[in-house]
Amino acid sequence: MNSKLIDEPNIAAPDDFYAALMDLHRDLDLEESAKVNAKLVLLLANHIGDMTVLREAIAAARSGS
Repeated sequence: MNSKLIDEPNIAAPDDFYAALMDLHRDLDLEESAKVNAKLVLLLANHIGDMTVLREAIAAARSGS
């Protein structure tokens, strides 16, 4: 298992992911959008499962990296 955050581009089809993310938020108000973002973060964090990687991601998000 990789215990280091991958911060280089690593999505095979980034435009497709972006489109899916925008579709996820379509027709949601601000509160619903925030809730769906929180659910997505928790699902992806569970999938990653490695606390070292999750802490690195939290720190990177906080610093704006």
